[in-house]
Amino acid sequence: MKKIKRRDRFYTYIVRCKDNTFYTGYTKDLEKRVKEHNEGKRGAKYTRSRRPVKLVWFKEYRSYINAVREERRIKKLKRVQKERLIS
Repeated sequence: MKKIKRRDRFYTYIVRCKDNTFYTGYTKDLEKRVKEHNEGKRGAKYTRSRRPVKLVWFKEYRSYINAVREERRIKKLKRVQKERLIS
């Protein structure tokens, strides 16, 4: 298991699914994660049946915990609030 370094970057992101729903997550490698959502078996169960997904928003963090906190905050938002965040 790779050790997380303080200088690493982390991302909270939102993808729009084929059915126009949103999925929010966090990752260390944004490009790889979106690719996994679209192609691999490692994508989230929610997005597997809703491919393709498109990255519509992301924010970079220097701390893993801040990225996780932002993901949790966004997941609690209503759809209209997420749409405002994206635009």
